[in-house]
Amino acid sequence: MQCTMLKAKLHQARVTHAELEYEGSCAIDGDLMDMAGILEYEQIQIYNVDNGERFETYAIRGEAGSKIISVNGAAAHKAQPGDRVIICAYANYSSSELINFKPRLIYMAEGNEVKGSSNAIPVQVA
Repeated sequence: MQCTMLKAKLHQARVTHAELEYEGSCAIDGDLMDMAGILEYEQIQIYNVDNGERFETYAIRGEAGSKIISVNGAAAHKAQPGDRVIICAYANYSSSELINFKPRLIYMAEGNEVKGSSNAIPVQVA
């Protein structure tokens, strides 16, 4: 059995650039990519907290330490600098891989500073 699971998440990162005429879809600070385990050219989904847009694209490596989150090409119509976004990567896992499965969850503060990390989302209460 294969199951698609959340592999990685950058939670509430801030868009720093929206470049309509730039090749490549979403440039992410290389340090943040490494921390989250997102690979260059990996398919990602982006959820814009500020305007409700949800779209799929791929990650490209931005300059390490730059804190860049640049939404590029056609996707630039869906996010503007300052927007809060959730960037997710998913992967397929076998039953045996799920035994020890833990996603990488990176929580962002203003300025795209990392404020924490986890491998489990807290239980939502009513």
